[in-house]
Amino acid sequence: MADVGEAIARAHREEWARVVATLARRIGDLDIAEEMAAEAFATAVERWPGDGVPPNPGAWLTTTAHRKAVDRLRREAKREEKHKEALMLSDTPEPPGAIDDDRLRLIFTCCHPALAMEARIALTLRMVGGLTVPEIARAFLVQETAMGQRITRAKAKIKAARIPYRVPSREDLPARVTAVLAVLYLIFNEGYLASDPGVEPVRNDLTAEAIRLTRLVRALLPADGEVAGLLALMLLTQARRAARVSASGELVALGEQDRGAWDRALIAEGHALVRARIAAGQAPGRYQILAAINAVHTDAPDVRDTDWSQVLALYDQLARLDPSPIVRLNRAVAIAELDGPQVALAELDALPLEGYHAFHATRAELLRRLGRSSQSRAAYDRAIALAGNTAERAYLVRRRDQLAGP
Repeated sequence: MADVGEAIARAHREEWARVVATLARRIGDLDIAEEMAAEAFATAVERWPGDGVPPNPGAWLTTTAHRKAVDRLRREAKREEKHKEALMLSDTPEPPGAIDDDRLRLIFTCCHPALAMEARIALTLRMVGGLTVPEIARAFLVQETAMGQRITRAKAKIKAARIPYRVPSREDLPARVTAVLAVLYLIFNEGYLASDPGVEPVRNDLTAEAIRLTRLVRALLPADGEVAGLLALMLLTQARRAARVSASGELVALGEQDRGAWDRALIAEGHALVRARIAAGQAPGRYQILAAINAVHTDAPDVRDTDWSQVLALYDQLARLDPSPIVRLNRAVAIAELDGPQVALAELDALPLEGYHAFHATRAELLRRLGRSSQSRAAYDRAIALAGNTAERAYLVRRRDQLAGP
């Protein structure tokens, strides 16, 4: 039974997006696609313990969800047009576009310009990334109810506007790609540091899928610097995965990681992409700068060899493009290495990030370095209370408990 439960959990991680995307293309209704996918997984929970796990779980789930969708559409007499469509459904694929991938189609559908940017991103995280509404709300630092309403309205607008389920033509791609990249980045981040304490702290299924889809987008737009930048950023970040969580399940900070465990092939590929973008001589965008920052970190054989002046210069460049509090928070970390924790703390305390755990964790480290143990402990307590990732929380608890007395 435990093996069946693990198989169902693995199928949900690996197949959810594929099932939803395939149904969305076939029936043209996101609500039904999502509901029937959920029903298919519920059926698996009922039947697989007795029948056994099918040889191809994804195909079984897709077929089951498809049958349930057709049955539902047949029952709903008021949906006459949908009824006719359901009777005509078949597994005959549509003529392939530039890239025939159902999940990529669904991403571009959810990122249609008719939707507000935040709605595009939130909807895609739900439908393609399989993230829960609470996880998405945490990513946006907003209330769950507001996020749920945003996703519901976005699905309704897609339905009302009859937005097609396809990868757009090449001339339409530039209008969509900004939101697509933002979605892929957030999916990757959720996998790299999961915000839900009920799941594994690192979700390799999400990071691998984000990289796979970003490679597909790059095949569509090989000359786009930001697509290449995002892919480089993901590769350089993913390269450190094996060193990020200890055997005891605790997050390992960048400066404490075993750099010998880093994936050198991913680092080489990421560095090559960064060098190619520099050689192109074009003004870099946000993802290219973030990739360059990661290239500096992964180029240093030891944390003491990190070129912090270059890191700070890159953050200065990024802040001109994106002067967000999160960018300024990360910039303050570089300032601490160059100008000391007191200067960095002054930068930090001006940021409106009271509800963000990383803000308090960074403050706690700076206060520790200044010998202000009591204030550092309070900052750790606040970071621990806000952190959702179990590995990160374990790291923060250890750091707090190592503090000297007041």
